[in-house]
Amino acid sequence: MALGLGAIGCLGVFLLTIHPFLAPTERVPASVLVVEGWVHQYAINAAVAEFRAGGYQRVFTTGGPIKGTGDYSSDYNTAASVGASLLRQAGLPSEVLQMVPCRVRMRDRTYNAAVALREYFWSQHLDVRSMNVVTEGAHARRTRLLFEKAFGAGVEVGIIAIPDPDYDARRWWRFSEGFREVTGETIAYLYARLLFHPAAPTEAAASTTGHS
Repeated sequence: MALGLGAIGCLGVFLLTIHPFLAPTERVPASVLVVEGWVHQYAINAAVAEFRAGGYQRVFTTGGPIKGTGDYSSDYNTAASVGASLLRQAGLPSEVLQMVPCRVRMRDRTYNAAVALREYFWSQHLDVRSMNVVTEGAHARRTRLLFEKAFGAGVEVGIIAIPDPDYDARRWWRFSEGFREVTGETIAYLYARLLFHPAAPTEAAASTTGHS
């Protein structure tokens, strides 16, 4: 009886706390805003509002080959390009916007997109010490973790989680969209935290992989 009640209690705590854990919004002082290019229109609109309210100087979009299109074919067939186009359509000035496509199609898409951005900064001699990253809902904590792994301790990464309007985050388990997202992101975050250990970033590595 006691074990059953304890299990129910643990389940209740998990249901109520896992989404806020996975979807934090924790900004840092930054002049650079990064937008994951795969996000949907509601997050695009929120990113434009964030730029206008946050005093940012530059916006960068990230992302690799669009799902369902196979391997890399061109920079314009990437999530970074699609995201940049949507941001412009939503009113973001073109002069502050730069797409940074990832040309590697691998399972660790978020990490590789962050590496492409890191290498772009290095290739352009941009001394970026902090940034805020816009992404969707429960993907946020994993996004921040992977950006931190890509950039290393010298760069402070803030995160902005845009709520998914298709389900109530407070009762995510009652919606198929919420259930899929939260369970999937829980597993993916545990993988990124416990099993994914990329090499520490060095600027020398950028010169060998290259990002023009």
